[in-house]
Amino acid sequence: MPGGRSKRTRRPRARPAPRARVTTSEAETRWLALARELAAPPLDADIAAALRRLAAAHAPDAPLPRAVARAWLRGRDDKTAALALAWAREQVRLALEEILARTPARGALAGDTETRAWLLLAAAEAIAQEPPAAAADRLRMLLELTGG
Repeated sequence: MPGGRSKRTRRPRARPAPRARVTTSEAETRWLALARELAAPPLDADIAAALRRLAAAHAPDAPLPRAVARAWLRGRDDKTAALALAWAREQVRLALEEILARTPARGALAGDTETRAWLLLAAAEAIAQEPPAAAADRLRMLLELTGG
């Protein structure tokens, strides 16, 4: 090299990895709001009132089922989004489980509170797939199963 200088190679500066943008889907927001409603008085001690609220949130024309469907479709390729959505749903199930633990077990739905909460949430979610005219009958059956 001319003048005895050696050519230095410059190392590129290490750039921090871009931070993932954390966004909350409408479904997560709605599920978490529902969980808060179920955990607050008077719903926190009344399984019949909690089931009515749960059924209303999952009614065929309610915004929650549509928001959940959109979020699941968007989250198919996004593990973080899918986990966040599942976590929000789990908060609703846990709130329902707390209500069941506080109220005496009645009706035909036997089993531990965890399983009963899971079944009742799944049944409420299924109401979204029913014709609107059938929603009231499905709720009535859930109330009978729980003795509410």
